[in-house]
Amino acid sequence: MNIFFTVIIVVQVLSALTIIGLVLLQHGKGADMGAAFGSGASGSLFGASGSSNFLSKATGVAATIFFCATLALAYVGSKPGALKGGVMEGLPAVPAASSVVPTPAQSATTGDAQSAAPAATPAANAPAPAVPANQIPK
Repeated sequence: MNIFFTVIIVVQVLSALTIIGLVLLQHGKGADMGAAFGSGASGSLFGASGSSNFLSKATGVAATIFFCATLALAYVGSKPGALKGGVMEGLPAVPAASSVVPTPAQSATTGDAQSAAPAATPAANAPAPAVPANQIPK
């Protein structure tokens, strides 16, 4: 199902880029940008009136493909459990033992300097000082 989802997205992006290109190739009804750059209607690739007709039909086909791809994405995305797996799903579990702080008795028995440093900090179980209800703790 994930490959189908990727194919639909690729089709949608390609059809969107095609629509952008085809709309930019067409000239407006009153602007006649093509005549400003020296291209006459008789010397065009599609003939005197063929370019507007061909580009209009091609834009309609690309728009139809775009809307069908959008509907397919909405259908695939609305199914419960359609896309399984997330970014964080394949990661290994981290053990919780790395956050354990040694007690003063453990650091006194080991005797090394690194384990003696955490013993000077207050214990994690120490009660928080009482703060009156009308004051914000700092």
